[in-house]
Amino acid sequence: MFKKIHTVRTGLKSVLALLILVTGLSTANAQVKIYVNTDLEGISGVFKFDQSNFKDTPLNIQACEYFMGDVAAVVRGLRDGGATEIVVLDGHGYQAVLPHLMAPGAKYITGKPRPGNGGLTDLDSTFAGMVMLGFHAMMGTPDGVLNHTQDPDAENRYWYNGVESGEMAQSAIIAGYYGVPPIMVTGDEATCREAKKFFGNSIVCVAVKRGISRQAAELYPFEETRKTLYEGAKKAAGAIKSCKPYKITTPIKIREQWLNRDPSLPKPTIVTREGVAEDALHILSWRKR
Repeated sequence: MFKKIHTVRTGLKSVLALLILVTGLSTANAQVKIYVNTDLEGISGVFKFDQSNFKDTPLNIQACEYFMGDVAAVVRGLRDGGATEIVVLDGHGYQAVLPHLMAPGAKYITGKPRPGNGGLTDLDSTFAGMVMLGFHAMMGTPDGVLNHTQDPDAENRYWYNGVESGEMAQSAIIAGYYGVPPIMVTGDEATCREAKKFFGNSIVCVAVKRGISRQAAELYPFEETRKTLYEGAKKAAGAIKSCKPYKITTPIKIREQWLNRDPSLPKPTIVTREGVAEDALHILSWRKR
């Protein structure tokens, strides 16, 4: 009897060892795709609109160089954290990618026009998570460096199902359509605070500066920010399972507000319109009621 029990136990251990081996191989070979959605205002060293809103000026080119340094740190961190494929989207309106400074280990999407996916080109359900790199707080955030939502001159503001939302939430809503969770946000301290409010404490946040006013900030040395960006990205790659897609109820009730600066008017006037988006992909191209 003892011999039979010993034989059974030995067999079970062998099966268990085989399962562990197979599982380990499966995990090691798993494909982990990360989508890096970028902006320029939340990048290290950027604190005034002259750096972000005037294409190809000396200040803008320099800011784009700062941008490429932040991107490189994040790409390295994601890779070392286990990401097997990384797609970087040039999400800034005036574009910021400088091809000669592209860090290896990622593919870069830039140039316009670009089709589909609510502005997040090539995003789909095969991605395990989304990083929002170089983002900024929503319009009206007192300590948010370069705070705005879509158009800084028109001072746009958006509400989805009654909740005021900035560009981070807009991007996350679109990603949520595909079941892709936000896993990391970088920008100033106000941006990180906003990210935690919308996405919870599981998301990794890296502050590369502290806002003082809309165009004033306490900046941190690049050597420090690039190190924290690398470490944050590496941590984010391992936090994917803890992060949840950001989804809201559809159809989505939308309210938009902006400032009409028509010079024929006695003074700028606030304009509001309301409408409905049938799904998350149309939160920026919705129909008026």
